[in-house]
Amino acid sequence: MTEVFSPLVERAIETAAEWHDGTFRKSRWSEPVVVPPEGGASQVPAMAHLAAVALTVQRAGWGDEAVAAAFVHDAREDATRSRQRLARETLAARLGETVTAIVEAVSEPKTDDMGEPLPWRARKEAYLGHLADGLPDAVAVSLADKLHNAYAMASALEAGIDIFSPAPGRRALSAGPEDQRWFFEAVLEVSERFEDPRLSALRARLRVEVERFVQAARR
Repeated sequence: MTEVFSPLVERAIETAAEWHDGTFRKSRWSEPVVVPPEGGASQVPAMAHLAAVALTVQRAGWGDEAVAAAFVHDAREDATRSRQRLARETLAARLGETVTAIVEAVSEPKTDDMGEPLPWRARKEAYLGHLADGLPDAVAVSLADKLHNAYAMASALEAGIDIFSPAPGRRALSAGPEDQRWFFEAVLEVSERFEDPRLSALRARLRVEVERFVQAARR
């Protein structure tokens, strides 16, 4: 009998909701449900992205540990609204070593050994190295993450939003369209080293969304 409820996934959802409370995506392309106050900007809570990634991982056939990791896949990488950082041992104590290993494999370093900010390309190259050494579950989370990012970026561009320039309520992407395309394709290339058949549908849909993004960025 299939278990219909997972305490592990529930703990991951709670962790993600608490950690990312009050933090937002860089931009939005859809109409807001809640009208912002006068002079304010409507923003998409980060939790929306995490839920989309986790549900994509689940729909692709992965188990509770991968789904739980998808909910918290940004928790090690991103600080809270109050600039707190999540320690590895804290995450492991809460969600276990396997979930933590998956999250580590899809997290990029923000600073070097001296605490200085790393350039965008260096961060992404480190990410690819972690991913190549990770579990197939981590590759599933990565593909689902990039799929949703590419989908959101393409949708914003198609709606006439310049995601590469800042505006009220919107932060510009940290890299231009060619660099973004390179990273998407590099993730796909790394994923090809893993033979799990559950990755095939994720790869295929990511390729569709990357092509949408490329075409929209050219307009």
